[in-house]
Amino acid sequence: MTEFRLSGRGRKPAGRPVRFTFDNEVIEGREGDTVAAALLANGRHLMGRSFKYHRPRGAVTAGSEEPNALIGTRRGPGRAEPNTRATVQEIYPGLATESQNRWPRLGFDLGAVNDRLYMLFSAGFYYKTFMWPRSFWDKLYEPMIRRAAGLGRAPSETDPDSYA
Repeated sequence: MTEFRLSGRGRKPAGRPVRFTFDNEVIEGREGDTVAAALLANGRHLMGRSFKYHRPRGAVTAGSEEPNALIGTRRGPGRAEPNTRATVQEIYPGLATESQNRWPRLGFDLGAVNDRLYMLFSAGFYYKTFMWPRSFWDKLYEPMIRRAAGLGRAPSETDPDSYA
């Protein structure tokens, strides 16, 4: 593990090592770290992509007001939670996290072509562009816009928990 931590510095003592996954890659952090802190300690600054243009994004705050570092977390079938702030989610052994709003992977996102074509994607362009033919809306336009607009994906499995 490449360490970017300053020894003897910081507000919390260095805890025991904890392993979790980020985009199927094993990352080692310290007990008490958030996902963002562990990624930064391992030299990973890129944590997500912007909504419309898929520009690279990393953590810019240290708390719940974080606008950029949104991740998905998974604790097993049906127990997935999208749009979790990486600056708030504490790591624990076996935690599975993934970046959001990218395809096929975070480092090489084909959606980033939108950044180069920004003149075609002015605010509200989709309200005028996808009006006809009307029959295309449900099968083509809406699914395509939803995938491109991105945040996290809602879990498709049945929720195994019971609620009163």
